[in-house]
Amino acid sequence: MPSSNNTNFHPSIFLLLGIPGMEAIHTWIAMPFCLVYLSALLGNFSILFIIRTDPNLHEPMYVFLCMLSVADLIISTTAMPKILSLFWFHDREIYFETCLVQVFLIHALCSMASGFILAMAFDRYIAICNPLRHFTILTHKVIKNLGLAIVLRGALLFSPQPLMLQWLPYCKTNIIPHTYCEFMAVIKLACAETRICRIYSLTAAFLTGGLDFILIICSYIAILYTIFSLPSKAARLKTLGTCGSHVCVILVAYAPAFFSFLTHRFGHRVAPHTHIFMANIYLLVPPMANPLIYGIRTKRIRERFLQGFTCLKF
Repeated sequence: MPSSNNTNFHPSIFLLLGIPGMEAIHTWIAMPFCLVYLSALLGNFSILFIIRTDPNLHEPMYVFLCMLSVADLIISTTAMPKILSLFWFHDREIYFETCLVQVFLIHALCSMASGFILAMAFDRYIAICNPLRHFTILTHKVIKNLGLAIVLRGALLFSPQPLMLQWLPYCKTNIIPHTYCEFMAVIKLACAETRICRIYSLTAAFLTGGLDFILIICSYIAILYTIFSLPSKAARLKTLGTCGSHVCVILVAYAPAFFSFLTHRFGHRVAPHTHIFMANIYLLVPPMANPLIYGIRTKRIRERFLQGFTCLKF
């Protein structure tokens, strides 16, 4: 029931609908979701443990990878337990305040993850275009400051979102046609003018994910220019191979993100369950895929993981 607070009022709880039109198979959908979530937990904790305990991996790229793993762990854990509870136990209720916290954490942490991917692109740019100064430019202090700046950017840019939702009145319904509290899904329930809120959301998204993607493209243009300036084909292939894992991470992170963003705001003819399914893919797949990509493609991480698995087996 609505609770009054001066001139604004909002429900004490929201009801999550899940994936509209697919309620009958929520239980079956939860099974692959759960497997992906558990894989993300195992993979990211393994990455953190391996890099933390191996001094040979205390390089800028792997430090940024650790930061990305922490962000991925919190992103998936912010949403997935509630999604699984909704699918398996029909636990649709979420408190208004909890919903606001979820909105902030998901958007702020996705921004941070994007920033860490940009930092990894900067590391590749320095390592390839200015290799002699790689470790003098990216010192431990610089890495810490970059990480702190990325965290503060995400927190400051997206902290107004829950405040905007707190101030809006809700008189239409308290049912959110989604699996979690997504900003645009919640704001559609408001019975007030929300244009400023929508503009701010789009601006914050561009200043984080959009701007990061542009800077990543610029860094890889410079990287490719340097690579194709190398004298031998073997040197070009070897140098290009050092970027392979990061390019895969970029594709995994930004492809579903942009598809979800564009269809949610401009794809009015796209079925609602497609919107929501892609939004869930955006939260689920990158945290699972990132440690898998680096675990397969990075020899030192792969060897340490296999050593640990062998020890556990015996």
